[in-house]
Amino acid sequence: MAKQYFVTSTGTGIGKTYVTAALIRQARAKQMSVAATKPVISGIDKHEIAASDTGALLAALGVAPTLEMVEKISPWRFAAPLAPNMAARAEGKSLDCEALFAHGRAALHEKADLILIEGVGGVMVPLDQKNTVLDWIAALDAPVLLVVGAYLGTISHTLTAVAVLHMRAAKLAAIVVNEGEGASVAFDDTLAEIAKWAAPVPVFGLRRGADGAALARLLDP
Repeated sequence: MAKQYFVTSTGTGIGKTYVTAALIRQARAKQMSVAATKPVISGIDKHEIAASDTGALLAALGVAPTLEMVEKISPWRFAAPLAPNMAARAEGKSLDCEALFAHGRAALHEKADLILIEGVGGVMVPLDQKNTVLDWIAALDAPVLLVVGAYLGTISHTLTAVAVLHMRAAKLAAIVVNEGEGASVAFDDTLAEIAKWAAPVPVFGLRRGADGAALARLLDP
């Protein structure tokens, strides 16, 4: 049976794509087949795809960033680096959440050993006038991988995200604490504190620049 994860976070720039790409590389190293998508992306420059989150996923998959592959991985693309509802509105558009949710359900039926759907922004980011990423998660009912940072304040942000996920009966599979840059608190201390408060949810630590080997257990059957 395929391993499935919806990768979400406490906010933007925390490391969803970094973690998703790391999981892809770890899976491919184990000779696992992978299907990955980041259906919605804001702040993308069509002339700089390779430098975008979509480009990072394609690189991890070993696929060239052609227009066809970009459209497959990220069918909803917006230029403004804003929440999807605002980014779409800036282009005179709106995000069709029914189509987005249907796309996610189809992705979960891909024939692959590992299926990854990367969200956009944080758990409560608005998608349209009434739906947030949390509604997207609830509609798909896939196991959730919550990526959080190691900065001062992350414990509150993490536990808030965990609480709202539990409120919607989401299947929180694990939390990944991404070290990132500029943390003012010792990484191991942050990791231990989050693990204590989030128990019994498994918590993994991903050091800055790591290859993702610390996440290998997420690929176990």
